Amino acid sequence: MKIVLSYMEVQPLVAAWEQGKQEVATSPDLGRTVVRVSLSAQGARFPSGVLLRWEEARHILAHPHVCFRVDAHGLTRLQRFSPLTGRVVSLYPTGSAPTLTLSGIPMHRIQGTDPWRDTLTKVRAARPRGRVLDTCMGLGYTAIAAARRADWVLTVELDPVVIWLARENPWSEDLFRAPNIAVVQGAAEVFLPTLPDAFFSTIIHDPPMFSLAGELYSLSFYRELYRVLRPRGRLFHYVGNPEGKMARNVMRSVARRLQEAGFRRVRPAHEAFGLIATK
Repeated sequence: MKIVLSYMEVQPLVAAWEQGKQEVATSPDLGRTVVRVSLSAQGARFPSGVLLRWEEARHILAHPHVCFRVDAHGLTRLQRFSPLTGRVVSLYPTGSAPTLTLSGIPMHRIQGTDPWRDTLTKVRAARPRGRVLDTCMGLGYTAIAAARRADWVLTVELDPVVIWLARENPWSEDLFRAPNIAVVQGAAEVFLPTLPDAFFSTIIHDPPMFSLAGELYSLSFYRELYRVLRPRGRLFHYVGNPEGKMARNVMRSVARRLQEAGFRRVRPAHEAFGLIATK
């Protein structure tokens, strides 16, 4: 079993040892499961035999904004600089499913919710069926949730470093195991023109904010989305919290460009912080 920890899983280990306990429960996979861990002067030993030494535990506690893989070779910080985008990419703990951060910016809503619930809200709004295009994979939560409702999901990710993080993330395991999910590495705006017309019944477009990926908000990109969607197909476009003048302006400009691209019945999906459109 792969062991991935954050300060949230390590805190009870250190506290129990300081209280003189020899065993305590914690999660080896960021909250997905719970195991009993034995404690000694060396450190905390997991049922798989992997030992987390106390100096390693203290190192994790000192870095609360990133997760770590633990194995026989020690700690691996789940954070890398991406040469492709010039950004630092991190697996950020939340107490539930972790989120992905790009240069410190979370790619999921985490205030008043968590990344997995945030994903389910978007997928419910999209109502995926048939063949689904997920334009921005990230950690793959959207593809995983959509694949449980639809026949097949094609998900696209620009950055190989993000794919590496997804492979390290316990919450992303089904992305690489589910037989009805296909992962493509590449730029969505380059890959889309290679796809056939009217191929997908549903598109879920959840891009980073405009300042990080303006090409994914362009009229030319929206026209490609329109082309690959089947007649009467459904598009969900995440835009973000509509509060504030700037956010409302972004929402209006996105809706206008979607209509220019050919989409009809463009309307807000309030709970999911996005727009729904049909072809």
